[in-house]
Amino acid sequence: MRAARLIKMVLLLQSRPTMTAAELARELEVSERTVTRDAQALSEAGVPVYAERGRAGGYRLIGGYRTRLTGLARGEAEALFLSGVPGALREMGLEDAASAARLKVSAALLPSLRDASRTAAQRFHLDAPNWFREPETPELLPAVAEAVWDDRRITARYRRGEDDVVRELEPYGLVLKAGVWYLCARVTRTPGDGPFRVYRIDRFTAAEASEERFERDDAFDLPAFWAERAEQFARSILRAEVVLRLSPQGVRGLPYAVDALSAREALETAGAPDADGWVTVTLPVESEEVAHTQLKGLGPEAEVLAPSALRERFAQDARRLARLYAHADG
Repeated sequence: MRAARLIKMVLLLQSRPTMTAAELARELEVSERTVTRDAQALSEAGVPVYAERGRAGGYRLIGGYRTRLTGLARGEAEALFLSGVPGALREMGLEDAASAARLKVSAALLPSLRDASRTAAQRFHLDAPNWFREPETPELLPAVAEAVWDDRRITARYRRGEDDVVRELEPYGLVLKAGVWYLCARVTRTPGDGPFRVYRIDRFTAAEASEERFERDDAFDLPAFWAERAEQFARSILRAEVVLRLSPQGVRGLPYAVDALSAREALETAGAPDADGWVTVTLPVESEEVAHTQLKGLGPEAEVLAPSALRERFAQDARRLARLYAHADG
């Protein structure tokens, strides 16, 4: 445990000019006193860790010290090669750079670990697009990706309904969701004060990067922003409600029949089971039409109680099915 922490401490100090004891303690999840002891242990082992005292002080490596990646365990090396998504890198125009990086990492590993990329690829593969959907790479994706990497402003023209809209954007990050590429960007009105928005890149009709770089907001957290925006979108389309009775099997099947967010909210607020084990839930839905299509998959494991118009549609479905199967054995 301590050996792994010492290696991580060296790698952290390699990646930054200086780190305070508090910063190292936070990264390593230990106390500042432990950081001091670890720094002394590294120094005694021949690693040139130097401590600078004072308000601007901290720990740093001296003499241009670098360590090779010979401390990686096999599991760590294999996980390293899983960190990239080959298809996504190819679509962004980064396949050559990623390949060169993998070769350099492989060359730095111990001989016994150099097959890590092959063993990882044999065991895991990410297929991002949905079933029955042929993924299409947006033509402008490589240009947008390059602007994201270089922190360059772009002028983007995109389709919004029947119109084309032009926006000056600061491109912060790219997200690949179910085979569709999205750009998370700040709208530039005056530098630094525009809101962050999400754009589907396949709706861009033009994207031109400027020579001017923008200063990134260090507080921007792409995964957190995307998670919040995705939940906001899911909630925004759930504008109606359906009251259901669900059998125990219907309860288990609800998350597979409808939107995961609405299923979770419905089941978290469900009443106690009745004498037959059925529970009553209020399910947020996009519309009665969508609910009719989705809830068909639960069959007789769900009974619609309200609204009455939707209940009547299911009653009509049941009568039609009864007529279809009335003479099935005849």
